[in-house]
Amino acid sequence: MNGSVTSAFDELEDFGAAIRAEGWLNLLITGRGRFHARLTQVTLHSLRLSATEEHLARIAFLTVPADMALITLPVDGAPLPVYGGIAIRDGEIIILSPGEQTHARTGGFSRVGTICLPVKELVRFGDALTGGGFAIPPAVHRWRPSPKLGRDLRSLHAAAIRMAAIRPRTLINAEAAHGLQQQLIHAMVDCMAAGSAITATQSGRRHQDIMVRFEHLLHLQPGRAIRVAEICTALDVSERLLRSLCAEHLGMGPISYDRLRRMSLVRHTLRRVDGDETSVSAVARRYGFRSPGRFAVNYRAAFGDSPSTTLRRGDDR
Repeated sequence: MNGSVTSAFDELEDFGAAIRAEGWLNLLITGRGRFHARLTQVTLHSLRLSATEEHLARIAFLTVPADMALITLPVDGAPLPVYGGIAIRDGEIIILSPGEQTHARTGGFSRVGTICLPVKELVRFGDALTGGGFAIPPAVHRWRPSPKLGRDLRSLHAAAIRMAAIRPRTLINAEAAHGLQQQLIHAMVDCMAAGSAITATQSGRRHQDIMVRFEHLLHLQPGRAIRVAEICTALDVSERLLRSLCAEHLGMGPISYDRLRRMSLVRHTLRRVDGDETSVSAVARRYGFRSPGRFAVNYRAAFGDSPSTTLRRGDDR
């Protein structure tokens, strides 16, 4: 159904739930301060657009839906997230193929636009415009369209987002929504057909695969702190390579990332349990934190308040 919605968020989990359909998973805040984000989402038949504004640095693990392609572009000249360790340059866009998995991190305040659509529809449209042979390359691709084509795509995306804010009922009109969708797909095909792709090297693909397996490894063992030696053995990599890839893809070391991930699981749980029936220390132990004092210090440093405050807010909710 065509339409749009604009939402503001003060909790990372609520924001994560709103963007999960596009494949954004396991959001973790890495910046200091109170979280705040604004999200506009637009649906045009089979095509979905979004524009996000976030005020803190964060990491997310992204899994593109199996039948969709995801295009990410800058908004208002703001820097794009670092995808799979790849820093995006000015004027470039990111295209992720169906089922692609990667980490995406921001360094602070960010504005990002996305376009998500069925890959079959994009390929069918591309074949019609280019005479055949149009395809979505696998993996994470930086694409460098000409300045004009890049501006055209960004302008159409921005027009849809503005329309959602100013005249949202216009998007309910089937004819108007169809026309805007056709223009957007046309602009995407033009950017890909006439632009140049910066493809990942073979070693880059291998490194991204290591980081995906690292994420899955941590996901399978949420209740304990895993040692670097265990990670290296499970992934069959050296400690030096693991630390280098984590710094490149996550902006932090493997143990810091695992600790932050487990603290986020504690926060998620504290927001949902009954404070009269459980305790902070019990939840912390469930996720591998054995020292209550040290945990409380690290928790406050990560989230800006104490775990007991989170538990009380959960009761209020």
